[in-house]
Amino acid sequence: MTEPEGAAPPIRLLLAEDQAMVREALAALLGLEPDIEVVAQVARGDEVVEAARAHRPDVALLDIEMPGLTGLDAAAALRRAGLPVRIVILTTFGRPGYLRRAMESGAEAFLVKDAPAAQLADAVRRVLRGERVIDPVLAAAALAEGANPLTEREREVLRASANGATNAELARVLHLSHGTVRNYLSTAIQKTAARNRAEAVLIARDKGWL
Repeated sequence: MTEPEGAAPPIRLLLAEDQAMVREALAALLGLEPDIEVVAQVARGDEVVEAARAHRPDVALLDIEMPGLTGLDAAAALRRAGLPVRIVILTTFGRPGYLRRAMESGAEAFLVKDAPAAQLADAVRRVLRGERVIDPVLAAAALAEGANPLTEREREVLRASANGATNAELARVLHLSHGTVRNYLSTAIQKTAARNRAEAVLIARDKGWL
């Protein structure tokens, strides 16, 4: 359909969500908006950058929990690639640590996935205007929770230990000494007030620190 003379082109949207039914529902609902066009859909986080290069979206809606790369890691990858796309992170879980990490990864918006389609569409428009859009409940929870106490190295070692790897295996994979791995894990356990590394992983994940 030909656009009226002088009308702004529709906002080009990339949608990344691993659950097909959710992704298709979001695409259908947002596609009903007269000023939004869903130009690409992907089911994996490691497909986001390639899709963005191919379709040149104005805005990317990224789910946090995806195979390949998380939405947070995909957002960071978009920034490293230098692609001029605004980023909206969608989450099922209102974990305060996720909000802080989303902002660190370069996202302009952070919303819960079950927000009404009209709210998501409004967020898309607002981030394109240069605004930052954050779910107020998540923002309040993040302020109450405080900063992530884990350093990047502690997060890296804790993530790598999630599958039950021994200290020796972690040292080999992460190219660290056995003692350094032990120290990072010990500090992470203390900071999360956990009894062991497995519990530290669970606590850190629940708070959105990993």
